[in-house]
Amino acid sequence: MASYLQIENISKSYGPKILFEKIGFNINEGDKIALIAPNGTGKTSLMRILAGKDKSDSGGKIMFLKDIKIAFLEQEYDFDPEKTIFDQIMSSSVEFTKGLDQEHLWEYERRVVKFLTNFNLSDPEQLMKELSGGEVKRVAITQMLATEAEFFIMDEPTNHLDIDAIEFLEGYLSRSRCTLLMVTHDRYFLDRVCNIVMEMDHGAVYTYKGNYQNYLEKREERIANYNAETDKVRNILRRELEWIRSTPCARTGKARYRINAFYDLKDRASQVYTQKQVSMEAMKGATRLGTKIVNCKNLSFYYGDKCYLDGFTYNFQRYEKVGIVGRNGAGKSTFLNLITGNYTPDMVQEMTAEERSSAAYPPFSAERAAPLQSSPGIITGTIERGESLKIGYYHQSGMSFNPQDTVLDIVNDTWLLNRFLFPHEMLNNKIEKLSGGEKRRLYLLTILMQQPNLLILDEPTNDLDIVTLNILEEYLKEFGGSLIIVSHDRHFLDKLVDHLFIFCGNGLVKDFVGSYSEYREFIKEYEAEQRSIARAEEKAAKEKAAKEAVASAPEAPAKKKKLSYKEQKELEQLEKDLESLAAEKAALEDKLGSGTLPFEELQSASERIGQIMELTDEKELRWLELSENL
Repeated sequence: MASYLQIENISKSYGPKILFEKIGFNINEGDKIALIAPNGTGKTSLMRILAGKDKSDSGGKIMFLKDIKIAFLEQEYDFDPEKTIFDQIMSSSVEFTKGLDQEHLWEYERRVVKFLTNFNLSDPEQLMKELSGGEVKRVAITQMLATEAEFFIMDEPTNHLDIDAIEFLEGYLSRSRCTLLMVTHDRYFLDRVCNIVMEMDHGAVYTYKGNYQNYLEKREERIANYNAETDKVRNILRRELEWIRSTPCARTGKARYRINAFYDLKDRASQVYTQKQVSMEAMKGATRLGTKIVNCKNLSFYYGDKCYLDGFTYNFQRYEKVGIVGRNGAGKSTFLNLITGNYTPDMVQEMTAEERSSAAYPPFSAERAAPLQSSPGIITGTIERGESLKIGYYHQSGMSFNPQDTVLDIVNDTWLLNRFLFPHEMLNNKIEKLSGGEKRRLYLLTILMQQPNLLILDEPTNDLDIVTLNILEEYLKEFGGSLIIVSHDRHFLDKLVDHLFIFCGNGLVKDFVGSYSEYREFIKEYEAEQRSIARAEEKAAKEKAAKEAVASAPEAPAKKKKLSYKEQKELEQLEKDLESLAAEKAALEDKLGSGTLPFEELQSASERIGQIMELTDEKELRWLELSENL
């Protein structure tokens, strides 16, 4: 396999903090690599060096295979807010489209439109300034995928994407023959796309072939072996120490190389591997929670002519853990702002259906208009909150820190900061020097230290490293209050929630009892059933039309047309094909019923059964046509 990328001796530091030092690695054609590391250890810095937007402190070499096409996806996408989606993509793709003849340029434009459609961006003429953060991310990914580059380099591609978009991207990359290096915290995405895990740890790089679980196991082995080697070195050091101390007056006569080796041993013996982890022990408590949490009755929200919530009624229960999912722009964050009181419905007058459809805002009376000036739309219905309710609301956008403040200015508790991986030497660091993940971790600390009894998390997994996510999951499983989570991280939802609110669009919200993976399986089975019903109805309609055509046709002599030799062979082959398809369908149904198939095989088997049913319908119709002439 060709080597697509070779890196030798590159380093990066910020002040006294060394992110990585003289690291090197190789990426071959076909490798699909997930790069993981704790926040603040240099993942994004490495990506920026590869993209040519930053430089290695130590020089070093970065060598891409000549003439391969490379596409970069950075966390933040630079765009012109006044451009349309299509114009933004085309103007940002000049490096890929220059030199193309008209036919190949049209082909590139067709790919752009195709990917925009797959990402549910149906209007390429929409202005960039009108898009949500998730929609901007989909534009950036469309631009990357449309290049059909041989090598994709991506920094957190799933951040801000809804689950439908993640699953499309996941399917595309897993099927693609591209080479891939990406930073991700999404464990399902990692397992289904990547075949190698690369870890940055203590300034070095380690590579593990296989999935995330294999990485965890091999990493533990590596650490255990390292620490076992340290124990051996300590035993040797004790013997060498006795030798050094013996007859000290004659030390000058001792072998100089052995004395030098002693100090090398001493340095190595002090190197015990320890992995610092966020500690949630101090956050176990929650303020006492009463019987009433949040009661919603006929709650609706309209903005202009768009409905985000329509007649929602639900009483949240003590200790329940609810997940909220849906496409970008379906109203998930708006719903959180409603139940937390950021948007208040209390003073809004009731409206008729005609008023809702014809006006962006209701005709308020003067005395009612003033309290609602901050409300961004029409809100109807009622929300009641318990007297003992104490809400901790982790916003998707994060906290607006003053970049000149220090870590200690934000949280004046050195013990808590240390538990959240902000050691003494970081306390006076300015916020502007922190990585995105470190800012998120600090923000999370400010929420949890309030000890809320209703914890609302809006996309909490963005920018957090996998180690922190695992610890946060364990904490939330034992959380002593109620929990509401909006997340695109399927693993996170599967581990935590009891049921889901599915935001379907146009204000419709459905309640599904079970995990997200169970919901997806239910949807796939439902969609397969609907396709089967549609095929059966189409088949029945065709047969009915054929019968009616025969009935209305003038009578002809009762003479059958004989099958030609070719048609006879086709009929025989159809019979064999139908028998083979029936056997394959039965075998797949047995596998599906076993309950032992991995997710990927389960999905593949379900899709194949759908294909078999379509083929069977086609071949049966043709068999009927031919058999009438026998």
